[in-house]
Amino acid sequence: MVKLSVIVPFYNVRQFAPDTLRSLKANARDDVEFLLVDDCSSDGTRDLLERAVEEVPGAVLLPHEVNGGLATARNTGLDAARGTYLTFLDGDDWYAPGYCGQLLDAAERLGTDFVRVDHVQVTGKARQIHRMPHGRREVPLRPLDAILPADRSTSVDYPYAWAGVYHRRLLDSGVLRFRDGLRTAEDRPWIWRLHREAESFAVTSLYGVFYRRGVSSSLTQIGDVRQLDFLRAFDQVIDETAAHAQAAELLPKAIRTYCAVMAHHLESIERFEPDVARTLRAESAAALGRLPQDLLRSTLSALGPERAARLRRVRRGQALRPGTSAAVPTTRVHEEAAR
Repeated sequence: MVKLSVIVPFYNVRQFAPDTLRSLKANARDDVEFLLVDDCSSDGTRDLLERAVEEVPGAVLLPHEVNGGLATARNTGLDAARGTYLTFLDGDDWYAPGYCGQLLDAAERLGTDFVRVDHVQVTGKARQIHRMPHGRREVPLRPLDAILPADRSTSVDYPYAWAGVYHRRLLDSGVLRFRDGLRTAEDRPWIWRLHREAESFAVTSLYGVFYRRGVSSSLTQIGDVRQLDFLRAFDQVIDETAAHAQAAELLPKAIRTYCAVMAHHLESIERFEPDVARTLRAESAAALGRLPQDLLRSTLSALGPERAARLRRVRRGQALRPGTSAAVPTTRVHEEAAR
């Protein structure tokens, strides 16, 4: 019987995949399966995965013939998963030995719909612990209560799908699926839906996920059109939250986060290709125009003068001058959203 399904999408990460695969082998158990989704890699990653199926107990290769992006690759894994519990790992990250067993123990001990964990961020040789932004641990909690307050970093600002474990009933009800085709910010509508629709969750202090930052092939490092999927992702957050019974309380948080992430991209607009930068300005202006204007005004008033001024200029169609302010590192976006 499979207790835990680990879904691991890979795309052109031949340099890092050996570390990932060794970590899976160090977590192999009779009740754990590793679903290796190759999203049409062209750098030899698939060759490594084909060998891994022979060498890693519980490994299954799920190849894509057309590249679909991370969200679609995760959905492929969800469709094939057999476990009572499910979790994720990205193809350039890794687990500590024995972590999957610890994750299963936490899920079974706490008995909630999902359990969230901390992680270790890896930048070169540096290691830094990032904690799930929720103080209460080892007790069942109501996910809806962890979305607010709007002016602080909360559980929905820690969107990493791989930082947790999820009961199969969330998959059966459709809550765990991602929006096909999203190539960045795919975790944002997902984490909001999880907290709006699940009934219970808990937080536990595990540090077994190692998240690699600063990878040159990562979309967070690339200034092409795929980055603009954050607009579609947050439009989905706004639309689905607006339809919720508690929309009046939740929308200010969703709009504040959207505006903060938008401001982050506009602050670092010089890293985008020229055509993409123009599209970013135009689509950001359109997105601001779609938001409830009374909530937008109150959000901008509380967002801070520099970011508010930048968003107001975009809303009025004025050009931004590249380099007028320092870019905010992506790892700080969710913290900036709470200020």
